[in-house]
Amino acid sequence: MKRLFCVLTLILTLTVAIGAPAQQATDTAAKASVTDKVITWYNQHLNYGTVTLLMAVESSFIPFPSEVIVPPAAYQACNSDNPALYKTDSKVVNVIFVILFATLGALIGALVNYFLALVLGRPIVYWFANSKVGHLLLLNSQKVKKAEDYFIEHGKSSTLIGRLIPAIRQLISIPAGLAKMNVGVFVLFTTLGASLWNTILAFLGYFAHGQQDLIEKYNDELKIVLWGLCIVFVLYLVYKGIKAKRAPKVDPEAKDEENQ
Repeated sequence: MKRLFCVLTLILTLTVAIGAPAQQATDTAAKASVTDKVITWYNQHLNYGTVTLLMAVESSFIPFPSEVIVPPAAYQACNSDNPALYKTDSKVVNVIFVILFATLGALIGALVNYFLALVLGRPIVYWFANSKVGHLLLLNSQKVKKAEDYFIEHGKSSTLIGRLIPAIRQLISIPAGLAKMNVGVFVLFTTLGASLWNTILAFLGYFAHGQQDLIEKYNDELKIVLWGLCIVFVLYLVYKGIKAKRAPKVDPEAKDEENQ
């Protein structure tokens, strides 16, 4: 039940993040002002470098929505008047470029979190999460602990699925580093999850192409797709739980006697 509650909580967070973006208020006016300024600057300097940079920021411990990074870039990649993103006559190829650079940025940000956690270790990570700077970045020890417990319980699958969930996208790399997850495996699953999420966002921007009705249409469909992914993941967790309960339990003392 605890496992299902955790996943259902993530699903609820995901639904709120996608279905009601207008209701997501920032904690302080200062943070809103900084975010607005960054978005304005980004829209004025759209290129593959800024896509990579802001996706790296978004994927690190600094909260920033990828939903305002990838779709506008994909839309502009279809616009021949934007030479910074429109590199070939094939709009699809240009959108794929956006996905590749966005995924590269996401991987860079995730690796920053991973190696910080790996090098600094648990005490300093928790101290930072409880510091004033950590709180400004919407971190606290409870969030890190939940992400760590979630990672330990679900391992590789949490790294992949976590990249699809805005609420834990930045945090999932921290327990991976604390657990000293194999860096090659971490890179593989992070890349898979990030590329899937960026593909969804990019083609949402590509198909919408400036039409508000289509944006709303595909936003709803995106929510349905992610709901489906989460439901599949819940079923996977239930299967794992049932399988674990049916597995024969080994007596630790008997195991020690065998080793002797």
